[in-house]
Amino acid sequence: MLTHVLMFLLGLVVLTIGADVMVRGASRLALTLGISPLVVGLTVVAFGTSAPEMAVSAGATLNGAPDLAIGNVLGSNIANILLILGLSALITPLMVAEQVIRQEIPILIGASVLLLVLALDGVIGRGEAAALLFLAVAYTVFLVRQSRRASLAVQAEFAEEMPDTRSKWDAHWSVQILLVVVGLGMLVLGADWLVGAAVAVARAFGVSDLVIGLTVVAIGTSMPEIATSLVAAYKGERDIAVGNVVGSNLFNIFAVLGVAGLVSGDGLPVPEVARHFDLWVMLAAAFACLPIAITGREIARWEGGLFLAYYAAYTLYLVLAAQHHAGLAAFSGAMLGYVLPLTVVTLVVSLVRHGNRDAA
Repeated sequence: MLTHVLMFLLGLVVLTIGADVMVRGASRLALTLGISPLVVGLTVVAFGTSAPEMAVSAGATLNGAPDLAIGNVLGSNIANILLILGLSALITPLMVAEQVIRQEIPILIGASVLLLVLALDGVIGRGEAAALLFLAVAYTVFLVRQSRRASLAVQAEFAEEMPDTRSKWDAHWSVQILLVVVGLGMLVLGADWLVGAAVAVARAFGVSDLVIGLTVVAIGTSMPEIATSLVAAYKGERDIAVGNVVGSNLFNIFAVLGVAGLVSGDGLPVPEVARHFDLWVMLAAAFACLPIAITGREIARWEGGLFLAYYAAYTLYLVLAAQHHAGLAAFSGAMLGYVLPLTVVTLVVSLVRHGNRDAA
């Protein structure tokens, strides 16, 4: 038990250091390449922190466990928005860039709708998986080209904020890339240690494997995103914090499911329970980003707390459903009859007030 606790703590330390190293390298790399930190968060950081999801989903498909591949992506995307943005906003209110509101969140909503449509027949075919992978490449190329067109303005902005960049030890692009790679490696290693130790401790206390899978493993594959976004928010790199979440979700849908579908023999089957519940929760979480981001162009602390509360409710629902608990019906009724409508009313009122302020 002591060994597992020490491994858990060591994994947490490695995760934190790795996140700090990668955020530093990514922010410097953005300046060197003449692209915004937001784009680096949406691409380099997001793709790197989604490496565990890619490994788990592809490996699960090859090992004959496609349900794990689908569940991993859906669970990670829900955790990325509700858990990670919630925690990050509690550290500091997250200012949301206009590009994210105008472009990235609508693309994320569109990608979520596309996944829902592809999954309605119960399988993501290899042709559909190839199309998803193509969209991942196309989206990345589009982002980089779009950002490069505005490179002079970005360089001028950051030259004023960081006038001594050229004298820093990490000013060369090769050092910056090395920092990103080393940071990513530490994130993956730290997440592996932390999840392995947490699973062992949970089993020692008699927690079932199913509940462990629904909680520890689901959050564990999102640990790189959690660590990166929290460190980025704490260091004031808010574009990287938000871009990491949105980019990771897009990468999970396009690239992770694309690769998993391609390596599967007869396509990637989508479980019925995922089609009827989890896919809709993922879509609702994506839609929830838009009104919250529009109101004041930031995710406030109370909104971050709301996200966390919904993630806790979602996790509790999974646990109750897995155990066929008698309280599941009452819990679901309370969520659908009171909590969700109240949240919708609150967001609508916030949008109306925001619109009235702009009109005034």
